[in-house]
Amino acid sequence: MTAGQRADRSESFGEALLGEVLDRAHELPPHLIGPLVADVVERLGGRRPQVLLQDYGQLLLVPLPGDGLTDGEPQVIDHSEAGRCFLDARPVELPEDDGVRILLPLLDGGDQVGVMAVTLDSIDGDDRRIFRRVAGLVADLLVTKHGYSDLFFGVRRGEPMSIAADIQWALLPPLAMIMPRVAVAGILEPAYHVAGDSFDYALNGDVLHVAMIDAMGHGLDAATMATVAIGAYRHARRAGIGLPEIYAFMDRAVADQFGPEHFVTAQMLQLDTTTGHLQWVNAGHPSPMLVRDHRVTLRLTGPTTLPVGLGGPEPQTSEMKLEPGDRLLCFTDGLIEEHGAGEEEFGEDQLIDWVNQLERTGRGIRAVARSLSHTLKRARGGHTTDDATLLLVEWRG
Repeated sequence: MTAGQRADRSESFGEALLGEVLDRAHELPPHLIGPLVADVVERLGGRRPQVLLQDYGQLLLVPLPGDGLTDGEPQVIDHSEAGRCFLDARPVELPEDDGVRILLPLLDGGDQVGVMAVTLDSIDGDDRRIFRRVAGLVADLLVTKHGYSDLFFGVRRGEPMSIAADIQWALLPPLAMIMPRVAVAGILEPAYHVAGDSFDYALNGDVLHVAMIDAMGHGLDAATMATVAIGAYRHARRAGIGLPEIYAFMDRAVADQFGPEHFVTAQMLQLDTTTGHLQWVNAGHPSPMLVRDHRVTLRLTGPTTLPVGLGGPEPQTSEMKLEPGDRLLCFTDGLIEEHGAGEEEFGEDQLIDWVNQLERTGRGIRAVARSLSHTLKRARGGHTTDDATLLLVEWRG
């Protein structure tokens, strides 16, 4: 371009359409996301638009209601094409009598919100590009507007939820984060009655911060204690202090609020995503497992201190160097201590066997975390009398 010439700033059709959505987005009421999607799809030559949201149990994809959107029955994630799109986070194209049905993952920061579906007469590269961008914008709208309405909560709730579980879900970060150097994926069971288990993470610059906790007891008391523990962890983490100091801050917060004989087991980790250098402290929590080359190779053992709230000595920081592709499995004791009727504990050996089997499938971290939790629940005979939470962390190098 020569001096004095202006770059072409005219809008193409696709840019104009997406720009119109962006211009309207900040004032868009949550219940009008569906009609907006239907309008955009119609103007792009599509029909029968559908937005499917993941339920809290991570078993179903549930249609979002709205004028212009196609309704229908919830679809089982493990046995549907929409579920395949959801788990693999990739578009799926299905030939139909009147055209092509395209299913697109709704992704936000790697977290899988759900699936968008639309039917076209035919499909080419331009269609794929613009509908992929529309799906990305719809995912952002759903996440942004979630905090302003109970609409999406009502769609995703497949059964009555306890007050304790409601508190825990409000406390959680997104269940998954997929970034170039690092990925995180977690799941809580029982989804509608979880109480004392929780986890948190934050990617601050090149450092991933992770915490997993298990508050003693059940019900609302455990949920309240977990809320204080996670709140104290976030406050201390944001102050930029080290892991031993974070433990001390959490310990004082729980002890001051709940008094003696109340405690929270905790595991706090920091991962340098540029080098793979991992540090952790353990406060009476089950040791994480290292998965390397699709097998559990070791436990992240090391010095431990007392659970948060019991005034333990300053914890020693353990450390190791990860290799690209390594995964860390953090979990609470409910995952391995469940008993069947008259049977022994589920145990770590069975957990390791299932991890190794699922890792050999080569699926992404989000699909493995979900499959592992559901597989373990089935292996325990469907019993979950205690919270059973897991979190996978992958260093991608």
